[in-house]
Amino acid sequence: MTDLYQSQRAMRQMRRQAMQRGVVAILDVGSSKISCLVLRFDGATRLSEDNSIGSLAGQSGFRVIGAATTRSRGVSFGEISAMQETERAIRTAVQAAQKMAEVRVDHVIACFAGALPRSYGLDATVELQGQEVTENEIARVLAACEVPEYGAGREVLHAQPVNFALDNRSGLEDPRGQMGQELSVDMHMLTVEAMAIQNLVRCVQRCDLELAGIASSAYVSGISALVEDEQELGAACIDMGGGTTSVSIFMKKHMIYADAVRMGGDHITSDISMGLGVPMATAERIKTMSGGVHATGADDRDMIDIGGDSGDWERDRRTVSRAELIGIMRPRVEEILEEVRVRLDAAGFDHLPSQQIVLTGGSSQILGLDGLASRILGQQVRLGRPMRVHGLPQAVTGPGFASAVGLCLFAAHPQDEWWDFEAPVDRMAGGSMRRVVRWFKDNW
Repeated sequence: MTDLYQSQRAMRQMRRQAMQRGVVAILDVGSSKISCLVLRFDGATRLSEDNSIGSLAGQSGFRVIGAATTRSRGVSFGEISAMQETERAIRTAVQAAQKMAEVRVDHVIACFAGALPRSYGLDATVELQGQEVTENEIARVLAACEVPEYGAGREVLHAQPVNFALDNRSGLEDPRGQMGQELSVDMHMLTVEAMAIQNLVRCVQRCDLELAGIASSAYVSGISALVEDEQELGAACIDMGGGTTSVSIFMKKHMIYADAVRMGGDHITSDISMGLGVPMATAERIKTMSGGVHATGADDRDMIDIGGDSGDWERDRRTVSRAELIGIMRPRVEEILEEVRVRLDAAGFDHLPSQQIVLTGGSSQILGLDGLASRILGQQVRLGRPMRVHGLPQAVTGPGFASAVGLCLFAAHPQDEWWDFEAPVDRMAGGSMRRVVRWFKDNW
């Protein structure tokens, strides 16, 4: 795991330097849109001297000074499928945000969905012999975690300690400075497909930008859409995007599970396009303006003008009842929610003390979706919007920007990860962590 450790530390150091310079860009690479926010930080970031820049080490205030969104191109299921198209879209969004901010940006922190995320729970225990817990002891217990064989072609994206225990006292957020005989840790590790990360890294570099951090969209959406009590007591965030629907579960303010369903709002639009025989752009307009999942008696009489510009007068003046539109949309929405329920059941969501579910993402705005979700998922469901951050334009405050806003919070208030601590030399040499993740070897 040496290459992963060093490359992640290199990115953390880059982020630190960018924050100290005062400006960094946020890039949300989605299947339906690409968003860019430019953040300005308020001077020195008060970080510790040992390069540990997690949430235990310090935080930094910021404001949004530039924002831009463009239609995504070359991205399918949250992963890059056409490099040149995605490069053009990223350049368009970044240049527009820079123009608004009136500043040039060299470093970006990116997030993406898809890439088949898988979660693992790791744990380890080390002897302290009555000494004080320091950075070295935390590094030692994290390095003692036995990493499972997560398969070739996959890479670790997040590795976060979610709980510490000192002797018989569990639930410690920060054991540093305390004394005991035995230190234990529970760590959550998230792996994704290597090729998705490599393509994103390559695409960002082709745009003449430096990557100063990378995160899972499921993780950052949960950070912004869940309120503090939900993150503490246990809640699931369902981010319904264009190409994928991301699922994340939070407990004690840490993500403990993440997964993704390879279906989203674009599939609903595609169903409307095929069902009504209209172009995708027209189907998207109909879905946004008149879509829903609950039919009433009045919907049989509520006619929707499909329109068109084919030149055929009869074809261009077609109408369809709203009940028929709902009949096309509802089966796909139900299929997505059923897949989400399978993921939640596999994660043991029923065993959490609080079982709140928060729907966010652009597709969560479909009329009546929260009621249908509460019936299928059988839990308390609410619609979530990203929390307000200083300077955020009104245009980017909707549910569709939950991951972008969450990425801002991830940049300013990062949680501790395994690579924030100096790994012991004997563990760096090999052992069970010898599975190398090479997604930055050719780029740094």
